[in-house]
Amino acid sequence: MPVLLLCLSRAVCPMNMRNHTFVTEFILLGISNSEGLESMIFVLFLVFYVFALLGNLLIFLTILASPNLHTPMYFFLGNLAVFDLFFPSVNSPKMMAYLVGQSRTISYQGCASQIFFYHTLGGTECFLYTVMAYDRFVAICHPMRYTVIMNHRVCTSLTVGTWLGGFAHGSILTFLIFKLPYCGPNEVDSFFCDIPVVLSLACADISLAKTVSFTNVGVVALVCFLLILTSYTRILISILQIRSSEGRRRAFSTCSAHLTSIILVYGPVILVYLRPASSPWLDSVVQVFNNVVTPSLNPLIYTLRNKDVTLALRKMLTQVAQHSGHKE
Repeated sequence: MPVLLLCLSRAVCPMNMRNHTFVTEFILLGISNSEGLESMIFVLFLVFYVFALLGNLLIFLTILASPNLHTPMYFFLGNLAVFDLFFPSVNSPKMMAYLVGQSRTISYQGCASQIFFYHTLGGTECFLYTVMAYDRFVAICHPMRYTVIMNHRVCTSLTVGTWLGGFAHGSILTFLIFKLPYCGPNEVDSFFCDIPVVLSLACADISLAKTVSFTNVGVVALVCFLLILTSYTRILISILQIRSSEGRRRAFSTCSAHLTSIILVYGPVILVYLRPASSPWLDSVVQVFNNVVTPSLNPLIYTLRNKDVTLALRKMLTQVAQHSGHKE
């Protein structure tokens, strides 16, 4: 049974809610139709989570340790690797804990924290992919002015802007959702707290909060997507004007990894947040993919499609192995 708390704050609670009790914890119901599969799902989650952490840590350290990768493109790729270290860590540890039989409850503050960090990082991701698309646009469409336009100050400002924008996005949504009173039920029909499932539990009119929150998510995703589409339309036009087939191949190769990641990111956003009808099972599957699978695939996408990163990674691993051999 959930622990309940009397609403004591007249400033927060509506007049007709002051005599009601309010939840201080939520119960996560997990993934729909997964009874009896907990051990297998736990192993899959663990494999993807560990791979995401190790793969992105390797990418980040490789970029940090390789002077030839200290360029704007790899600077933003390093930021993406940091994002992919944080993002699966928001929900995966709690998810794996209840898969092995630990408590499925999460505190009110813990639920709010999950929503805040999930959407802060989600907003940051949208902004970061937009900045990466702009970087590719400048590199291919204005190659002679690339180092002037994408100088250190501009790169730093764009990166700080992506993280601050994500913070503002997450803060607005969290305030909007948890400004509402929650007096029961407290069962969250998912494996983590997110806007659609938590908002449906509020014991007040959610129409305004639902409209504003979904508009916020939709506007951020749509604006970023349109900017990315604009950048790649210009890039495609420029590539088609390249006379050399080798030049066109290299230009396409430079952009293919980024485009693959964008498809993997925006697919789940469209299916979960911009779909008119809700399907708990489909939402769970899509969000599992978005939370743990995509962050683990990005290291593969960017290393297999990028010779510079692959060579730098091999060089770094060789140096580490040689250093370890000398110590022995």
